[in-house]
Amino acid sequence: MSATAFFARDYSGARALFLEAAKPHAARLRTLRHPLRGPQGEQLFCDAVWVGPADAVRVLVTISSTHGIEGFCGSGAQTGWFRTGEFRELPPGLAQLHIHAINPHGFAWLRRVNEDNVDLNRNFVPHIGPYPENPGYETMAAALNPLEWTPAAQAATKQQLEAYAKRHGQAAWQAAVSGGQYTHPDGVFFGGHAPTWSNRMLATLFRDWLARAKHVAIVDFHTGLGPRGYGELIWALPAGQPGFERAVQWYGPDVTSPDAGTSTSAVLNGTNGEGFVRFLPQAELTAIALEYGTIDLAEVLDAVRADNWLHNHADLAGEDSRRIKLQMREAFAPADPAWREAVWARAEDILRKTGFGLANS
Repeated sequence: MSATAFFARDYSGARALFLEAAKPHAARLRTLRHPLRGPQGEQLFCDAVWVGPADAVRVLVTISSTHGIEGFCGSGAQTGWFRTGEFRELPPGLAQLHIHAINPHGFAWLRRVNEDNVDLNRNFVPHIGPYPENPGYETMAAALNPLEWTPAAQAATKQQLEAYAKRHGQAAWQAAVSGGQYTHPDGVFFGGHAPTWSNRMLATLFRDWLARAKHVAIVDFHTGLGPRGYGELIWALPAGQPGFERAVQWYGPDVTSPDAGTSTSAVLNGTNGEGFVRFLPQAELTAIALEYGTIDLAEVLDAVRADNWLHNHADLAGEDSRRIKLQMREAFAPADPAWREAVWARAEDILRKTGFGLANS
């Protein structure tokens, strides 16, 4: 069976493929309806499927579409997991919770962010007291979110961004751009000023369905960083949380850590992992972000900036919209069959290792 069959062309198609594959095997299914609609007026949903014993103390969790458009990757992996029957091959006694399209609005609109322009993976700060500061972002804010997206404006802002990187170093530049900011609601990588719909739904699912779990392993699917088609295993829990050594035992020495400087990702504020720890205080957690590379990082950022400009300053029905959305697809959801095959091969291997590691923990 070709893995390309697991991947869809749009959000609605991805949801249909996932439900067709997963629903017959679900011990429980919950559908969470989003209050807004997609670009064609379609209803939007986050769907959660539970497989296995209801009282399991060991649970494997997968999450797709934390970053909207990146859901094409995660959805394909989740669908393939059911279509191939691999979900049956894990040791007995485990349960599985597969959360499809936690950010359905971003998925449907081909955006990384949600309906509020919030990056969900920066939204899990406590939202009490002061927000994390990001002075580097402040310096580059106008260049990251220009009022125009003409060739001249692109060249000028790119020059400004490159000047910051040259002055402070590539790592500091990436941290300032992508680490998360809480001062510019119309900017990129904005973490929000309150828990978003997706944040609240994840909390609800975890608290309702995982309250009995003592050992939880989470695989959160992402795209846009690293070598094309390679799935980097990024430790996804906050600094100081135990479990990194356990992840190395399960997956091998190629598990990376932003805090240790071994990952393609910068250290981030308000990550999903902060939410995992807060929502599941009773459980031993092992969490990774499975991050697949697509195109060069500078091109990925250009796509993000272009999409941000489109939704803030332009006409979504205008001539720029189709070009920018194609740019977003190349950055986060390539249609290349070889890329999709690589995504599935890596996902299949990692999900099996996660299940067997969890069973023996």
